[in-house]
Amino acid sequence: MSLVRGGPMLVEGPVEVVLEDGSTERSDRFTVALCTCRRSRRFPWCDTSHRRRVRGTADEHGDSPGGGSGSPGEGGSSPTG
Repeated sequence: MSLVRGGPMLVEGPVEVVLEDGSTERSDRFTVALCTCRRSRRFPWCDTSHRRRVRGTADEHGDSPGGGSGSPGEGGSSPTG
């Protein structure tokens, strides 16, 4: 496990996460990026939302240039805005 300052927690998979409501999420990937900022639309999986931190701009709505590039551990769909 490794914690990226200001970013996700990288955990060797497979991973099973029990959420606050008691539901379970599972990933069978080799490395999983877990969201620590709680901004991810795919929580508990990181979607790189922690990168969009500029206040008072379109970044708050997911329209940042280069945003949605995917996460190394959970590469999947990127937000389309």
